[in-house]
Amino acid sequence: MLEAVVRASPDARPAENIRGIAVSEGLVIGRVRVIRDAVARVARKVVSKEQAKDEVTRYLHALKASVMELDALYKQAEKEMGKKAAEIFVFHRGMLSDKSLVEPIRKRIETESVCAEWAVQQAFTEIAALYAKNTNSVFASKVNDIHDLSQRLLRHLMGTQPAKLSDLEEGTVIVARDLTPSQTAAFDRAKLAGFATDLGGKTSHTAIVARALGIPAVVGCQALLSRVSDGDLIILDADRGIAIVHPSPEQLEEYRAIIEQKRLYRLSLTDVAALPAVTQDGTSIELLGNIEFAEEVPAVLGMGGQGVGLYRTEFLYLARDTEPTEGDHYLAYKTCLEELTADGQSRPLTIRTVDLGADKYTQSRAEVPERNPFLGCRSIRYCLQPRALPMFRKQLRAILRASGLRPGVIKVMFPLISSVGEFRQAKYLVNDAMEDLAEEGLAFDPDIPLGMMVEVPSAALMAETFAREVDFFSIGTNDLVQYTLAVDRTNERVANLYTPTHPAVIRLIRDVIRSARRHRTPVSCCGEAASEPDFALLLMGLGLRTLSVTASSVPHLKRLVRSVSIAQCERIARQALSFDSEAQIATFLRDRARKIVPEAFDGRTAE
Repeated sequence: MLEAVVRASPDARPAENIRGIAVSEGLVIGRVRVIRDAVARVARKVVSKEQAKDEVTRYLHALKASVMELDALYKQAEKEMGKKAAEIFVFHRGMLSDKSLVEPIRKRIETESVCAEWAVQQAFTEIAALYAKNTNSVFASKVNDIHDLSQRLLRHLMGTQPAKLSDLEEGTVIVARDLTPSQTAAFDRAKLAGFATDLGGKTSHTAIVARALGIPAVVGCQALLSRVSDGDLIILDADRGIAIVHPSPEQLEEYRAIIEQKRLYRLSLTDVAALPAVTQDGTSIELLGNIEFAEEVPAVLGMGGQGVGLYRTEFLYLARDTEPTEGDHYLAYKTCLEELTADGQSRPLTIRTVDLGADKYTQSRAEVPERNPFLGCRSIRYCLQPRALPMFRKQLRAILRASGLRPGVIKVMFPLISSVGEFRQAKYLVNDAMEDLAEEGLAFDPDIPLGMMVEVPSAALMAETFAREVDFFSIGTNDLVQYTLAVDRTNERVANLYTPTHPAVIRLIRDVIRSARRHRTPVSCCGEAASEPDFALLLMGLGLRTLSVTASSVPHLKRLVRSVSIAQCERIARQALSFDSEAQIATFLRDRARKIVPEAFDGRTAE
């Protein structure tokens, strides 16, 4: 059936390339299935005081049924997605248990003598409207969750069932204005090839579910829904965040070849995973994995990763309604350690302290959200605020307690450090936590390495000073590019300006590596750019010997490492530094990488 979809004839209408935000990688050709907003609309029905009591009872029963449904959904999702990703549904359950949300609905039924459906719809509509007024992406994701919960309650009140897409054909690409986490988790993944939505962002709960389930997804397409109908042919390029509607015969043929090439290339990487990452002139390159959940560690090791170079711990907060306890943190880190050391080896685990703020967490909890949170109180700045110190101390204590299980394995990394004072203050809090644990008789690693992310220009320019203070550096290209070039990487209007090959970015990275080497400070790169073969060549040529990437990228980089010499990489880096244009550098690097590992490229031109 899928072959029939892939070999289907192109549509007669002109092809359209619609750009969005890639949130879960993959490349598929399929037929569109449109999902329209099926918002239940109810009329305002006035009831007697006596009937209002019955309406309250109906409401409470619907509330109970919704909670039970979410409990069942969580258990199912835990099996399919892993515990941490499934906690999204614990978050939903928590919202329906929040008295500040559910009690006003009951009171409205009683005081206004209205039917339960009207009270529920009005309450959730008002809450959603408050969030929708804010342009920050975290509020958009909250609107999505509120819509999900509202429809769940209304279904139980009205006795309706959720729409079942049981007639999906294999190779279906869902297109919708937006999708809720519940809808995403409920799709028949044997037939669903991918999905694309007009709304959404990288940190939305729907995006998290898509990544956990391995569903190719592009969100934030803005106008895709208005341009498609059921049955339209579509190419979903979730590697680059593009949906091609009504593709031409040439585009179909090109993408069919790319899909087949990627399939064969993935098969060829199976044997590479178990081989050492050593260049042809004998230099070892450490390849580590970036993770968001402890359950991802086996995938990193299975792909040939040598440990974890970046554990993004903020997802302990994003997937739940309540702040994680010290015990929650400790259990997550302990699980990682057990996976990394199960065979007796001591593989590294670098834990980044919570990178909250901006579009991730703090804005939804602030009484007055910041106008520009990306330049506001986020990451280490937020953690060092008096109101956040208790939260930060919990995490530091948990990390230290976990370090006592296998000394020498765990490292602590602080995000968005921009001044020496910030690092020293964070280090002081670690030492303070050590003293508390020692008084309590709890074990910890007293020599635990303390490092920092280099992701703002001030940190890169002061690398010489920082190298005397820190135990290690990790270059975060995602934010370093964003802040160096003043480009929001999630804004499709300026996406063409966001490029790690800009000469200014490359020179900053070069200077950080030079400073680190002079002081014998270990340095790695854990940004998304490190996973690209062409950019990895440049990084190795500049002197990097540790790269931390997503699990799926490890075999690709291992193939590259084993196909090149450091001498080659150094020549490539010198040549790249001689150019004054990011376009020149990007073209040059891609050309060199294509000659070294041609099978790693799919024939598409870089954008």
